[in-house]
Amino acid sequence: MSEARDRILADLRALLQRIRQEAPDLLPDVYRAVDAAFASPPAAVAADGSSWQGLVGESPSMLELRARIEKFGPAEAPVLLTGESGTGKERVAHALHAVSRRRHGPFVAENCAAIPDTLLESVLFGHKKGAFTGAIKDHPGHFVAAHGGTLFLDEIGEMKQGLQAKLLRVLQESEVRAVGDTRTRKIDVRVIAATNQNLEVAVREKRFREDLYFRLNVLRLELPPLRDRGDDVLLLARRFLAEGAAHTGRPLELAPDAVAALRAAPWPGNVRQLQNEMQRLAALCDGPLVRAADLSAELRRAARG
Repeated sequence: MSEARDRILADLRALLQRIRQEAPDLLPDVYRAVDAAFASPPAAVAADGSSWQGLVGESPSMLELRARIEKFGPAEAPVLLTGESGTGKERVAHALHAVSRRRHGPFVAENCAAIPDTLLESVLFGHKKGAFTGAIKDHPGHFVAAHGGTLFLDEIGEMKQGLQAKLLRVLQESEVRAVGDTRTRKIDVRVIAATNQNLEVAVREKRFREDLYFRLNVLRLELPPLRDRGDDVLLLARRFLAEGAAHTGRPLELAPDAVAALRAAPWPGNVRQLQNEMQRLAALCDGPLVRAADLSAELRRAARG
C-alpha cells in the first residue's frame, strides 16, 4: 500500500509540475481539488512502523533523522541537506515539506547540475517572451511556481557563482525578476538545498559564495550513508526485491549467503545502488531464492572486502 501510494503521489507531483509550467492559472482550482481528494490522508507510518513519510529504516541514525525532520519541518528557515550521493536527499525534502505548514502548497524540485547554467536562470526565475532565442512565451519559473510552498534545489554546489549571486538576492529580498523583465514579483517560498559536496571547502576555495552558504545553512540535516544503517540494508533490499518481483509475477527471497553479502557490502552508491541491484535481480533471477552468486560481480567483490 505504501509503495502504491508513493507511485500515485509521484505521478500527481509530475502532473502538477506540468500544469505549473504550461497552465499556471489553473493551479488554484487544481489545488482545491487535490485538497478535497486528500481530506482524510492515509497514515504516514506503515503498519510495521518501518516507513515514515516514504523514509524506510529502523536504525538509530534513521530514527534520529525522522525526529529532526519533524522538528525542522514546521520552521520557515531554509534547510541544507548534506550527504553522499544516493542517500535519499530528495525524499527527505519531500518529508520536510509534508510535515510543514506549507504541505498544501506546491513542491517544486530542480537538479542544478542537470541544466546548463545559461538555462538554469530562466528555469528558476522565469523569462519573458522574446527575452532570448527560443523564448516563444512567458515562463513563470520555479520560484513563482513554488509560491506558497517549497522549492528543492538539488546539487546546489554545482551552481555557478554568477547565478549564486542572483539566488542570494532572491532569498534576501523574497522577490524575483524574470529574464527580460523590468519588474520584480514578490514570492513566498521555502528553499531546501542539497549537496554531496563539502561546501565549507568550496567556500574556502572561492567556488561557493560564503554569504549564500550562510543563507542556506540555517538548518542542516546530514543524511547517513547506507553502510552505517545496520540492518536497514536488508529491510530496504527486501522491499525493493518485492516491488520488482511483483512486476514479474513471482516471489523472490534472499538466501542466507545473499543476506551476508548485502550486509558486508560498503554501498558507495547507497540506497540508489541497492535499489538498482534489487531491480536487476528481480528481472534476471530465476528464483525463488536469490543467492550470493546471483549478485552483481562488483557487489560480490566489494562484499569480500
